[in-house]
Amino acid sequence: MTNQTDHRRPVGLIAGGGVLPFALADSLLAQGRTPVLIGLKGFCDPQRIANYRHYWFSVGQFGSIMKALREEGCSDITFIGNLVRPALKDLRFDWLAVRLIPRILKGLRGGDNHILSATARVFEDGGFRVLGVRDLAPDLLMPAGCLTRAQPNAASLADAAKGREMLRAVSPFDIGQAVVVIDGHVVSLEDIAGTDALLARIKELREAGRLRTGPGRGVLVKAPKQGQDLRLDLPALGPQTIRGIAEAGLAGIVVASGHSVVAEPQAMIEEADSAGIFVVGLEP
Repeated sequence: MTNQTDHRRPVGLIAGGGVLPFALADSLLAQGRTPVLIGLKGFCDPQRIANYRHYWFSVGQFGSIMKALREEGCSDITFIGNLVRPALKDLRFDWLAVRLIPRILKGLRGGDNHILSATARVFEDGGFRVLGVRDLAPDLLMPAGCLTRAQPNAASLADAAKGREMLRAVSPFDIGQAVVVIDGHVVSLEDIAGTDALLARIKELREAGRLRTGPGRGVLVKAPKQGQDLRLDLPALGPQTIRGIAEAGLAGIVVASGHSVVAEPQAMIEEADSAGIFVVGLEP
């Protein structure tokens, strides 16, 4: 297969939950490319996907998904959106997936990056080219610099540096892409439940009196794991992230510029400015 992207051909978006699949679809439409969304049942928003050319499949229907993508003329595909790691009993295997069960089981034993890379290889073996947001819609990537009226102070920048060190240290364990640091203390690390659950945990710790620092201190830091396949599962932020930061009583968020995806950037900035929260992109 050629390494050159054919901008006349449609792009297959294997779509999980959240707003990112639709932000990417809109960006592609603005470029003159046609997105074909493969909505994963139980994850993708059924109301929003109705606005685009789409199909529905269950997780595990690899052969059926590939057949639909080929019929639509999609040689370029991407994986986008939230997806909770499925249990084996929740997978709906078609005949191709049945033949791939040993590979699927091996992928399920690893972390999120491991299983996503294994899934990407399945589609590459099927003749597809797996691309990332950086390839398809660089306009969705976090820029460098501070996007908000609020600016990080020296303490926040020190917390951000500590958070980035922490994420680098835990990268080999394929755990998460976010950490909360308050006054130099690593308070909580993202796990399989995701960033929203991490922020809810900080809020609960404050309400329980386990965090003695006042609100307006501490930073959420997000960055991809070291060695991560940057086509897959980039850190994401949007208005919902900002609301979680505000409820957790943190001062702001620092993310890796060029390696993080921003959903609804204007709404995110407005939400942050309203709450007095800073949003900063730092070079990875």
